[in-house]
Amino acid sequence: MKVETTEEGLRAVDAAKNSLTVHTEGWSPGGSAPSLDAALRSLGLADSWAPDVVLSGTVERLGFPAVYTPVHDVDTGETYDLGSGTGPLTVPDGSYVLHAETRVDAYVRFDGRATLEKPDYERVTVTFPEETAVSVGFRTVLQADPDVVTVPRTVEGVATALSTFPAGHRTATADRSFATMRGRPPRVEFGESTGIPDAVDERCDDADVRVVVPDDLGYLFPVASFAHYVGAEVAVEPGAQPRVETPGRTRLLPTLPAFQDEVGRLLERTFYLDCVVRDAGPHGSGLSVVSVADDLGLDADSLYAASPGGRLEAYLDVPFEEASDRFPEWHLSMAIDPRYEHVPTLSHLLSNVPHVRLASSTALAETEWLDNSLSDFYRGGAREVASVELVQPDLGPGRTHGWLADGVPIDTFKTLTEAYDNRARYLDAAGDPISVVAILNDTEMREEHDEVADHYRRRAEALDLDITLREHLTVDELASVFESRTDLVHYVGHCERDGLRCADGYLSASSLSESNAQTFFLNACGSYHEGIELIRKGSVAGGVTFDEVLDSQAATVGAMFARLMMNGYCVERALDKSRRRIMTGKDYAVVGDGTHVLTQTDDLVGTDIRVDRRDDGRYDVRLRMGAPWIAGGFYRPYIQDGDETHLMGTELEFTVSRTVLLDYLSYADGPVVFDGDLRWSDAVADALDSSDR
Repeated sequence: MKVETTEEGLRAVDAAKNSLTVHTEGWSPGGSAPSLDAALRSLGLADSWAPDVVLSGTVERLGFPAVYTPVHDVDTGETYDLGSGTGPLTVPDGSYVLHAETRVDAYVRFDGRATLEKPDYERVTVTFPEETAVSVGFRTVLQADPDVVTVPRTVEGVATALSTFPAGHRTATADRSFATMRGRPPRVEFGESTGIPDAVDERCDDADVRVVVPDDLGYLFPVASFAHYVGAEVAVEPGAQPRVETPGRTRLLPTLPAFQDEVGRLLERTFYLDCVVRDAGPHGSGLSVVSVADDLGLDADSLYAASPGGRLEAYLDVPFEEASDRFPEWHLSMAIDPRYEHVPTLSHLLSNVPHVRLASSTALAETEWLDNSLSDFYRGGAREVASVELVQPDLGPGRTHGWLADGVPIDTFKTLTEAYDNRARYLDAAGDPISVVAILNDTEMREEHDEVADHYRRRAEALDLDITLREHLTVDELASVFESRTDLVHYVGHCERDGLRCADGYLSASSLSESNAQTFFLNACGSYHEGIELIRKGSVAGGVTFDEVLDSQAATVGAMFARLMMNGYCVERALDKSRRRIMTGKDYAVVGDGTHVLTQTDDLVGTDIRVDRRDDGRYDVRLRMGAPWIAGGFYRPYIQDGDETHLMGTELEFTVSRTVLLDYLSYADGPVVFDGDLRWSDAVADALDSSDR
């Protein structure tokens, strides 16, 4: 973590180049300030909120992005929160810790009074009555590289590894449903014997849930996410009846294939009821689903700190099905071939509690794809593009789907084990600008290139972007771009069987010594194979095409993708939203880790917004904040009147006047589906203004 003093205030940047600027007025560094560490210990948050860097000084006013900024009384545990209002909210004399929750968290320790306001919904200000001594801490959401466990390359060895995965958890309470409380599981390596570090063993010695399955990898993969979340010991027995054992009961499970559906339902039941129960703890936020506890007869106060096994027993005793439709659709489902080489990847995946399912697919029906007769209208006419044999995946529950298996699926991101290992390559440049290279290798596509470049420039100052525009690169020049350290390469041009077209030939990604482009978008005909090779050579994720694409439609997708990537959307969401704007959207796909996020948004994750006109002059607005890379968080949209919060992924509906809608759009700064077309919020506001004239 790097922290520097700028003209605006204190700017912190982590290893993934996530940044946060705390605006300051009257800041003077140094001096004696109340201890942040001592306050966090008093609040019982020393482990989960431990800052990476702490600065001391005196200040008159602080400013934060308009995010959730509760103020916790160190002595009483009481929490003050602006809620959905703008304030002012004054906290009385006391000892406090303020928490600003962004991609880089900030904490402020102060004594005395303070007034919080959100005057324009774009910033939260904290004003002190006089110059006040404060400690300001910053913490990255990035997780430290975990310990390594070594196990034999056997089914029993994999079960042993899964049993160590809960060591990453930071709590045994229902607060485990917060993403920040689920650390990454240990890494797995295969060896001749079992080796488990003492620190890992100690953190797993109180498991009171046991999962028993037959000695078959086909069972271990689907059960991995549930077992990890509840902190279970995993055991294999030849011919065993699958079951879950808790201190007071045994729950029998069906065999495959129904087994994976049942453990998925158990995961959702346990996770979502933990979200409800945690509202009884010190981090309660007034969730809109909190009444589910009473409806199902759950004693949230006693269950909050109960053991995972105790909570699971209580959850199994209630009819969750009667309330399940009050919770959001699951955020992520990963289809995985059950192979030993895929076991280490589970360590990267499970802290995000995805559904894990066995990969299966069927041949793609002809009706699923555009007729080849359209090919004459595609970019540049008929072209020799590399063919891709597509399959129809059997998708499990979830809004977003990943595929770690053979075959090339539609409607999912196709990932590789290398994508997750490659992430660490890009975590050594804290403080450096985010580097973007936009390449135009076809003069006919200049309009797309210029619009893409404009979107990158718009966010350049806010994100500290270093933007480079290149044209008509040779093979060697394009190879140098990919082999040089870059955060995003956006290629606009052509791709044929021999590779990406250059001024003097074709670049095949297989010829690269390595790829140091963290993410990429190959907006060119049939670029799938080149994208896959970039992942194998070192990249994390990128957008590609399966076939030939129309010039105009490629330009539409490319421009929207650039804007979404620069506004904190993960690669999969950015491309999915972009491709929905065109008729041939299924020609676009993501390779690598589709949940990967390159930049940030002040709202932590982007919001899905849909606006529809009503006959009475008002507007129906549907909102959903959520992303496949985070589960268990909550949000409170500015457009609502009350202070209740909602789980990430929950869709909300409002009917508002034109004035209220325009006010909301003025600070939404995101994509909006308006009258069936995806536009940016400012364009929707302009359209509303025009229609009223």
